[in-house]
Amino acid sequence: DKVIRVVPESERETQILRAAFNRLKVDLWQPSSPFHIVEGTVADVRVPQNTSRSLLPYLQQANIHYTILISDLQQAIENQTAGRSHRNRRSLSGYNYEVYHSLEEIEDWMHYLNRTYSDLVHMFSVGKSYEGRPLYVLKLGKRSRPYKKAVWIDCGIHAREWIGPAFCQWFVKEALQTYQTDPDMRKMLTQLYFYIMPVFNVDGYHFSWTNDRFWRKTRSKNMRFHCHGVDANRNWKVKWCDEGASFHPCDDTYCGPFPESEPEVKAVAHFLRKHRKQIKAYLSFHAYAQMLLYPYSYKYATIPNFNCVESAAYNAVNALQSAYGVRYRYGPASSTLYVSSGSSMDWAYKNGIPYAFAFELRDTGHFGFLLPETLIKPTCTETMLAVKNITLHLLKKCH
Repeated sequence: DKVIRVVPESERETQILRAAFNRLKVDLWQPSSPFHIVEGTVADVRVPQNTSRSLLPYLQQANIHYTILISDLQQAIENQTAGRSHRNRRSLSGYNYEVYHSLEEIEDWMHYLNRTYSDLVHMFSVGKSYEGRPLYVLKLGKRSRPYKKAVWIDCGIHAREWIGPAFCQWFVKEALQTYQTDPDMRKMLTQLYFYIMPVFNVDGYHFSWTNDRFWRKTRSKNMRFHCHGVDANRNWKVKWCDEGASFHPCDDTYCGPFPESEPEVKAVAHFLRKHRKQIKAYLSFHAYAQMLLYPYSYKYATIPNFNCVESAAYNAVNALQSAYGVRYRYGPASSTLYVSSGSSMDWAYKNGIPYAFAFELRDTGHFGFLLPETLIKPTCTETMLAVKNITLHLLKKCH
């Protein structure tokens, strides 16, 4: 299998690519569906070995230029997971935040923190996944007063985006390690609660470790089509299954049979609804594109509190860039990325959470979903700056 990049240079090329990718059912990495392929923007596609024999000559014949990003995907996966099995599983006190962890390891780590940092960490479950796994959340913060504002952070809505859960774990580590020494962190944990869900799509994430590294959706069964899963970021009750989502159960952007059909989405939506007065920010972590997005995703329109959100995004992106010079684009999701309906970010915003953001972490396609473990630390370090920036912005009044 290969990953190729195509940038259509005309309407003709756009139409040819959309048709070809639809027909061949390739795995689009960027954008999420053929519908979103437009002139002048990047399309990254995973092409199975047997398909590449017909697709690549076809593109050459049609005079459509492509570049090969990853020439041997299997080799790239093996490079990333080399030595995984005999990795020294030291005690959790020596937990390694610079490698990717399986669901089992992440859950053990959460239990460990819950036992070890009982003054700052409280672990609970918001429900069960389709396959019956608990949906764990860590509540982080000083129990200084009964009522505190809160920030919700989730990672891993899309299973293959492993850098997400790595960041959620990193955030918790930083909070616990720097709480004593960093006045900003101290302020954050004293004045706010953080609800952190390291793996939203637990079934899909587990499946991406055991069966298919590039699995994206949940793992619910569809009886009629024998396809598994729903795109958990198209399953929310906000302009559900409109533009940018698919009604077909085999598609990567399948919106599900009805809103909140997925137990994972239903459980989190229920929790957020219950705490909507307390939760002031919703942050969701995805990969890849290096963007900081805010509503709306489902339409081209300006949100009422645009000035506050825009300045928070601008400052966050600058803070992020200060670490390693990595540039993030920022703006409304619809115009910065593409129009998509039924997303968690839009839903959170529509349900009264004033600051709703989606991060698209590193990179811009060189590694795509296979971001090497050596890049976990720099990615998380810079993202941490952005998240602290947004959080501190939240504590200041914005008019």
